[in-house]
Amino acid sequence: MKNIAVVSGGFSDEHKVSLKSGQTILNHIDKNKFHAFDVQILSNIWQVVIDGKKFPIEKSDFSFTKNGQKIKFDCVFNIIHGTPGEDGYLQAYWDLVGQKYTGCGHYLSALTFNKKDCLAVLNKYGISTARSVYLRENNDYDVDEIIENLGLPCFVKPNQSGSSLGISKVKKKEDFSKALEIAFKEDQDILIEEFIDGTEVSVGVIEYKNEIIVPGITEIISYNDFFDYQAKYEGQSKEITPANIPSDLYEKISSTAIHIYKSLGLKGMSRSEFILRDNTPYFIEINTLPGFSPASILPQQLAYAKISIQDFITNEIESALKSLD
Repeated sequence: MKNIAVVSGGFSDEHKVSLKSGQTILNHIDKNKFHAFDVQILSNIWQVVIDGKKFPIEKSDFSFTKNGQKIKFDCVFNIIHGTPGEDGYLQAYWDLVGQKYTGCGHYLSALTFNKKDCLAVLNKYGISTARSVYLRENNDYDVDEIIENLGLPCFVKPNQSGSSLGISKVKKKEDFSKALEIAFKEDQDILIEEFIDGTEVSVGVIEYKNEIIVPGITEIISYNDFFDYQAKYEGQSKEITPANIPSDLYEKISSTAIHIYKSLGLKGMSRSEFILRDNTPYFIEINTLPGFSPASILPQQLAYAKISIQDFITNEIESALKSLD
């Protein structure tokens, strides 16, 4: 059987969600095909956890030793949300040590994690996006000019962050300084985006059995002011799969999400966020390692498409083993 490292954790505040996602993978992986290891990469330690015992990862070749035996992995199932697993750092490291892994390589991971750069690339492919202003920490800015360009309300968000961490919806000029302070705690670069009043949808795109498909579109109805961390993970939202939208619009959104996936040359799982206004999907962001905990959207979409989590995991691993040979 193949040795599979299910890698979760990370260095950001998303590590708690990632550990839950990793447990989902461990619970559903086909144990007749794969020998799965719980590998946790945290800010202070890299370790394999087996029956409560912890074994340090040897970083020179991403292996570990148990009872005097060196154990290496045939493939990594990467399920770290945020840095260093979703922004390209670990992918670059794995490339250097010759370790196979699921999902995108280091460049595409870094590109999609950087909202500003990803939006700039996708604009070249005719993808509709919200108007935005980019701001670096300690740069001068004119609040009145920003408001004139984008209007109110608007969103202030870290350029590189996930799980809606550090995002604020600004409704009046006096709220800008606090919103900037919150965003800059997450990243030194931020985006300020216009508010698009419409229906929010989340679109999974996966490569399954050599075909790029949309397993489902989920409509997001947040009980909060927007789809923030509490709405995503603490039950403060309603998620409807499939989204309650006309079939022609459903197809339009699906084709747009697949167009993005193909244009960027992505691999493995992804989830794109859109706001629908006047039958036009406005792209907000894409996650190449979306949440996979019991509360997450992509597993809901797989269930709608009648794709078992076990089959999906097997497909991801086998694709990684094949494509990276």
